[in-house]
Formats: sequence, C-alpha cells, structure tokens
Amino acid sequence: MSNYQFSQVNVFSKDPLGGNPLAVVHGAEKLDAAQMAALARWTNLSETTFLLPPTDPGADYRVRIFTPARELPFAGHPTLGSCHAWLSAGGRPKDAGTIVQECGAGLVRVRQDDARLEFAAPPLMRSGPLETEIREKIAQALSLDASDIAQHQWADNGPGWCAVMLRSARQVLALKPDWVALDPLKLGVIGPHDPGHDAAFEVRAFIGGAGYEDPVTGSLNASLAQWLIGAGLAPTSYVAAQGTALERAGRVHLRKIEGDIWVGGHSVEVIRGEIAL
Repeated sequence: MSNYQFSQVNVFSKDPLGGNPLAVVHGAEKLDAAQMAALARWTNLSETTFLLPPTDPGADYRVRIFTPARELPFAGHPTLGSCHAWLSAGGRPKDAGTIVQECGAGLVRVRQDDARLEFAAPPLMRSGPLETEIREKIAQALSLDASDIAQHQWADNGPGWCAVMLRSARQVLALKPDWVALDPLKLGVIGPHDPGHDAAFEVRAFIGGAGYEDPVTGSLNASLAQWLIGAGLAPTSYVAAQGTALERAGRVHLRKIEGDIWVGGHSVEVIRGEIAL
C-alpha cells in the first residue's frame, strides 16, 4: 500500500457541517481507474476526486471525478472543492488571477471572488425543451399537475441534467419524489423565493432510481443559470439556496460577466491527513 495526502472539503457553505462534502486524494498518479472507483464507493459521498498532473500545457492540475457509481467528465462542487484543496496544499497557478483545471469536459477556469472560489460554467452539451413524455414522467414522479411546471429545459453540462421550474420555492420544498418513477432521470427543480429572502431561488437535485437527493450541486446550478439568465427568467446575478430540505443550507452565487456564467461558493477544509491505499 501507499499513503496519499487526503482532504475532505465542505463546499457551498461557510459551515463545516453544511453544504456538500467532497473527498480529495492528492498526487493520485499511482492509482488506476478501478482503485479510484472503489474508493469513491467506500467514501460514499456524492463525489470523490483525484488530483493529477495536467496533460494539457494550459492547465494547472488535472482532476478525475467519481461518484459511487461512475466517473463524471465534470461536476461543480468537485471543481470548487478540488481547487480549494489544491490551493491549500500549496498549489500555485501559472496565472496569478486564474486557476485552470483540466477534467474530462476540458479546461475549466476557476478564480477567487473575495472569500469564495468560482468557476466558469462549461458549455451545455444538451439544451432545448423537454419532450412531452419526459414532462409527463416528471409530473407523475413528483405528484404535480402539468400546470405546476411553469418552464422546462434540458440543462446537461455533463452529468445529464434535465430541469423544471415550479411557481414557488414552497412547492419545491414540499416535493416528495417517487424515486422509482423518476428513474433514470437526473432532475433539477427550481422555484422563486418570495421577496426579502436571502436567496432568489430554491433548488433541489433528484437522482432517479438511486433514491438520492444531492445536497448542493454546482453543475446543476451552472446549467440552470445558463438557461434562466439566457431566457430572461432570472437576473444576471443571483443567489440560489439548495440543501434546505436536507438541513444543509447551501448557497450558490451565480452571475453573468461578459458572456460567461460564473458559479461560486464558500469552501471549508474539514479533514486533512493521509489515506493508505
């Protein structure tokens, strides 16, 4: 066995026990894909990442991202959490203003916004309205009337997200999905909060079939912002709440700058040590 530097980082919250945790293995060159997948199953977090030397000369580091079930080309909270862990371990970007992460989806820019890190959302791999049968499947799985779905869209930037907008955050928080009926969809649901709330929208992320709700999801919020801001359904800068139903109280900061959607949040390193594999 070999020892590897290991971090566990909480993302999208200042609270070490809020947000969404991420396991990070540093210097993982000796690990093969099967070992990485096995560790991701063992940690049983939504994602575990592995930091590697870049293969692209424009990148500062490379990351591989695993859920307990499969490898992902891109995911949001692993991007911010991995970057936080890389910087905390002494990583220094080639460009002092921007960190460039290499992942399966290509190069992703990350930068600091005050105390938060933020990444530039990658292009959508699939967009456009949901098919009628998909909308009907979602309505059935969420016990909604068709009229409850105010807007809908494919919002896939790697994980496979589709999304619906309900008429209020209260509707979003009241949802109790039928996980079997939702299979195999990865569904994001968003609804507006009343004026005066610290967040403009409430978001929930449901993984059909697995019976799993992701606490706070960077990739989903990135694609939702691309859709909603682009369609004029959201302002060019807003905060989304996610994890409320799970008592995780995450906050995702989204803004459009010169054509790019930037997705940011706080990160807190909770565990630092070594793991023997």
